[in-house]
Amino acid sequence: MTGRILFITENTLHGNASRFTTWFGGLIIGGVGGVLYGAVMGAFGLNGVQVLYSAAKVPLLLAATTALALPSFFVLNTLLGLRADFGRAVRAVVGTQAAVGVVLAALAPYTALWYLTSGDYHEALLFNGLMFLVASGSAQWVLRRRYRPLIAANRRHRLMLWAWVVVYVFVGTQMGWVLRPFVGSPDHPPTFVRPAAWGNAYVVVFDLVVNEFRRR
Repeated sequence: MTGRILFITENTLHGNASRFTTWFGGLIIGGVGGVLYGAVMGAFGLNGVQVLYSAAKVPLLLAATTALALPSFFVLNTLLGLRADFGRAVRAVVGTQAAVGVVLAALAPYTALWYLTSGDYHEALLFNGLMFLVASGSAQWVLRRRYRPLIAANRRHRLMLWAWVVVYVFVGTQMGWVLRPFVGSPDHPPTFVRPAAWGNAYVVVFDLVVNEFRRR
């Protein structure tokens, strides 16, 4: 069983999960990786309830971001005359989310170490944002590997590759804001989502970074 898990994980990271069982298994492992990282992410302040909430929400974040980004991705592919290849493109981008989960799980010990050495809530938010950035950036290598056959067949898929990255980041940032908190705030009780969750995530992130630099 352990050997099978390692085999699926290796194929997920190398973008070689071509068979349905391996591809589906990769998604399961990616979901488990999201749960593991979410549990560590929610452990700030050592609140068990928030650990459970965050463990559930990280896989939800990955799945919801992909689901919401796919319709516009379909339209863009159709406009560029790539609709016939859309099924293969979907398998590439959805399979890549498994790699995000795997990388997040690998980064979980660094987040735990950060929590042990820093009790600052705002720094914890920024550090977790950095971990998601690293995981998403690493997964793009998997996406590029999966997209090579499509690009070889039609160069317009290269444009769609970058279009997916832009759409995914845009939607993912806003979804992360809507599904907050992932890191429990010492000023708020544990909750699955914050009341009045809607708002502009980009303005908040900009203010958070600026305020952090002003404090130093």
